[in-house]
Amino acid sequence: MATIPTTRRGFLRLGKRREAGFTILEVGMASFVVAMGIATSIIAMQSGFRSLDVARDTTLASQIVQSEVERLRLMSWAGISALPATETVNLSTMFTTNPEITNRFAATRIIGAVMDPPVSPTESNLANAAYGNWKTWSTDEMKQITIVVTWKGYDLRSHTISMITVYAKNGLYDYLYTLARP
Repeated sequence: MATIPTTRRGFLRLGKRREAGFTILEVGMASFVVAMGIATSIIAMQSGFRSLDVARDTTLASQIVQSEVERLRLMSWAGISALPATETVNLSTMFTTNPEITNRFAATRIIGAVMDPPVSPTESNLANAAYGNWKTWSTDEMKQITIVVTWKGYDLRSHTISMITVYAKNGLYDYLYTLARP
């Protein structure tokens, strides 16, 4: 006598063979994990692009500041003394090959008396310097020149970089070693 194949429960399974594969719940969970990974990657890429934009623009702003300092360094004392106290720098004369720079960046030059900074500069002291709240030296042979460059990034946030330098009548070396020491 032949035996009939049965399962553990004793039922015969004819034509209902289980196929190997994933259930809908497993596919849904895998899709959720992949979607979260892609979303996280996009956010990280946006942050990276923002940082790259700020770094690129900071480099350009530093080049603008350096160009203006070098231009002023080549001027005579009479030329520096004749400049107005505050003036917007014309960037189109520096960057003739790329007019986009002149549209995105704005540079201002401020010329005034040399200020005596505190021993340990802090952020509040630097803010005071920007508004002229430091003690000034009484000398007609030195000028403090501040160059401020502002721009907006692609995310429309405002950024600023500034540089403070000193210009002496006969050169800073001559002032420090002959006039400043009696």
